[in-house]
Amino acid sequence: MRILLKFEIDCDPDAAWRALHSPRAVAELYGPLLDVEPLEEAPTSFASGADLPVQMRAAGVLPLGRQLISVADRETSDGNGRVRVFRDWGVPLTGPLAALDVWDHQMAVSAVPGDPNRTLWRERLTIGGAAAPALWPGLWAVWQWRAARIRALAPTWAHDPEPRGDEAAPAR
Repeated sequence: MRILLKFEIDCDPDAAWRALHSPRAVAELYGPLLDVEPLEEAPTSFASGADLPVQMRAAGVLPLGRQLISVADRETSDGNGRVRVFRDWGVPLTGPLAALDVWDHQMAVSAVPGDPNRTLWRERLTIGGAAAPALWPGLWAVWQWRAARIRALAPTWAHDPEPRGDEAAPAR
């Protein structure tokens, strides 16, 4: 079973790629609905091949289980240019999601065609196993929440956001 997302966000692809590799930014995507807390010291940035066990809680209170985030990066291209793919192929270790046999979460970022300052975000979660049909509706709802959070947080991911037209430039 799959959950697919595709939308544009207000940051450049480099900023989106950095955010995908930030354990802190990834945890913010779920807040305040879910807390994702590392069980060991989290790196400042995920590296391809890295693993990080996390504990998940609903609203910071109700334990939902532990999950291993396992990262793999790849790069490809499509008709519009460079596409970078972040893959979490880790596994749910405990809790309701541990009943799944398959967990494959891929997020792809690329420039919006004609606008290199915006990002086309594509996401695919593939789950499988006997529990997948029962868990899919809840995961679908969480992924809609994630999409809203990504859209809201993306403008904050740039290191040096461009000033808006109504903001005065500092005097020199």
